[in-house]
Amino acid sequence: MKSDIEIARSCKLHRIEEIASSIGIDNDSIEQYGKHIAKVKLDVIDEKKVAKSHLVLVSSISPTKAGIGKTTVSIGLSMALNSMGKKSVLALREPSLGPCFGMKGGAAGGGYSQVVPMEKINLHFTGDFHAITSANNTIAALLDNYIFQRRKEGFRLKQILWRRVIDVNDRSLRSIVSGLGSSVDGIPEQTGFDITPASEIMAALCLADSLDDLRRRIENIVLGITFDDKPFTVKQLGVAGAITVLLLDAIKPNLVQTLEGTAAFIHGGPFANIAHGCNSVLATKMAMTVSDYAITEAGFGADLGAEKFMDIKCRKAGLHPSATVLVATLRGLRLHGGIKEGATPQEATQAMIKGFENLDKHVKNMQAFGQPVIVTLNRYGDDSQEDISLLAKHCKELGVGFAANDVFAKGGNGAKELAQVLVDTIERQGAKKVNFVYDDNDTITEKIEKVCKNIYGAKAIVMGKNAKKKLERIKSWGMESLPVCIAKTQYSFSEDPTRYGVAKDFEINIRDLVINGASEMIVAIAGDIMRMPGLPKVPQAQHIDLINSEIEGLA
Repeated sequence: MKSDIEIARSCKLHRIEEIASSIGIDNDSIEQYGKHIAKVKLDVIDEKKVAKSHLVLVSSISPTKAGIGKTTVSIGLSMALNSMGKKSVLALREPSLGPCFGMKGGAAGGGYSQVVPMEKINLHFTGDFHAITSANNTIAALLDNYIFQRRKEGFRLKQILWRRVIDVNDRSLRSIVSGLGSSVDGIPEQTGFDITPASEIMAALCLADSLDDLRRRIENIVLGITFDDKPFTVKQLGVAGAITVLLLDAIKPNLVQTLEGTAAFIHGGPFANIAHGCNSVLATKMAMTVSDYAITEAGFGADLGAEKFMDIKCRKAGLHPSATVLVATLRGLRLHGGIKEGATPQEATQAMIKGFENLDKHVKNMQAFGQPVIVTLNRYGDDSQEDISLLAKHCKELGVGFAANDVFAKGGNGAKELAQVLVDTIERQGAKKVNFVYDDNDTITEKIEKVCKNIYGAKAIVMGKNAKKKLERIKSWGMESLPVCIAKTQYSFSEDPTRYGVAKDFEINIRDLVINGASEMIVAIAGDIMRMPGLPKVPQAQHIDLINSEIEGLA
């Protein structure tokens, strides 16, 4: 089989104005970035049409390091729906350069289930990530300058909270000292970098419902704390307008296409282990405006991305998904069943059966949100029919829909059974509302406890010293009504990435709380999770090259 990039290059792309026209968007509403990419103006969104569309969330079991294939399945499912006469459009996140050059090598789908042009989508695309990086770091520069210029007047902050970002996995930047040198080089300060998908501006842009709302959110960014324990914000810095100007284009969703010509909005890219893990509200509503079935995904397993999709995105945007598709692989189930190296086929099957516990926990969680659930097996070439039949039987006993898919090898044709099961499920029992894990008026501690106990299965939470201090600050600033976003490892229900399956008898240690005034949520840092990833021993960058004027190594 050809590589992903070879398959993408062999596809004959439609001009982007043709893709726009196919979903009812005229030329006056798009701003073209070459022949095959466009920004779409926000006035395309029609709330009445949004209310009539079916929103479908694609999530997964707890992933392996190689992933589970949610994006690939999302793309194939949308293509399959179109092939059976159902009007479907995608709403996905943009890839980050960090994982692209680090572990994954790309995030535009795979095989015959991709969004294209994949090279541009995986690399600089329309510059949204760069705009967010620039906006974030411009705030940092303006804050440092504000303090520097007013130091003789006695202005100081007790604590500076704002950090810089860069869209690169760079562990050396996690903790640094800035302002070294002579007296004209700034004021020395211990600080650090996060990766761009963890920027509060990324989250704010993805949750904003208009340009005015984005500006309001930017004004509310808490940059530091004064000596009388009050928040110092971007509004006080007086630069919200300038930062909004940097994001004028970035706020508009990007329109591209799949290998089969299905329209896809790709916009925003927060990670689900350190942020809320969903594409923008604007892109989702745009996809719902122009389709009957809008397919979207949320990062990592359902304990992270799907929980945040429901408790943060749906809560704030008033969205009500009609169904959730949970993606599984036999490899993933075997991992969670404790498979050993060199296992026999019989031992592999037993590990898979043991791994059903991880699937069952995710199914139960999504049903608790009020969601009809469909399980799909993302097939690999070495999967046996006997094991697939065992999984299908197990799902039947659970009372949830099941369909294997082969979208990687067959594109939309590989998801026809899944598409039919989805349509039948929605027509029979589509969800009418979301049952949130916690209420707005719960305390922050209660919200964190409810997620940790009900979604992860923890027996308790332990609030660290820093987290306890932040709790008092959150209360005094009147921010307890905000939702919580728990930053936690994606590989386990616990905070320990090596505890596969369904961890039992564990606590979640909350070592810090981060106040996000712009995205209007409280980020709880669980365990050792870091907001700036590092590179692996052999980064994907070693395989990416330009050969005969063509990019190779993107996957």
